[in-house]
Amino acid sequence: MTAELEAHAALEALAVLEALGAKVSAAVADAVEETKLAFGELTLTVKRDRWLDVAAFLRDDADLLFVNIVDVTAADYPERAERFDVVAHFTSPKRNLRVRIKTRTDEDTPVASLTGLYRGADWYERETYDLFGVIFSGHPDLRRIMTDYGFDGHPLRKDFPMAGFVEVRYDDEQKRVVHEPVRLAQEYRQFDFLSPWEAAQYVLPGDEKASK
Repeated sequence: MTAELEAHAALEALAVLEALGAKVSAAVADAVEETKLAFGELTLTVKRDRWLDVAAFLRDDADLLFVNIVDVTAADYPERAERFDVVAHFTSPKRNLRVRIKTRTDEDTPVASLTGLYRGADWYERETYDLFGVIFSGHPDLRRIMTDYGFDGHPLRKDFPMAGFVEVRYDDEQKRVVHEPVRLAQEYRQFDFLSPWEAAQYVLPGDEKASK
């Protein structure tokens, strides 16, 4: 009986989210490009120039009241012309619901800042700018928040090298921290293949599966 009740509750929750997506699509005309239900969550893909309109409706509608912003982040798809999905998550204490909105942009086209609607979006957008390079127009203080001010590039882009572009070290002669281009120097190493640490002559636990 418990399993049946849980299944029924899950179906009711999906129906509520589906109705929510339909309501937003109808209320904010021509703003929602796609409504998707997956893993018990609702995602609204919206036009970039209607980003604020959808967020404002979610916050202000008396039946919704998504007054809490959870985060703002991005996902990088460098093979696309508009490589970034900018994503924001909101919760409604009144409805006990969670909704995700997302839109697309490129490296140069800004997305409207949510800080005018949600003050808590401030640091989230700064982090997204710092790590992905997404620009938010209307943000009161759009600058790096996690990396150094002189940092080159945006570390969470898929094409950012794992080693980075610049390394930092303390120079004892200059008595200060210096920034230098990354050098991937590897010292000559004499391999000892008789050592069990270099080339084990027995099958290590788990390796027997490799040949099957």
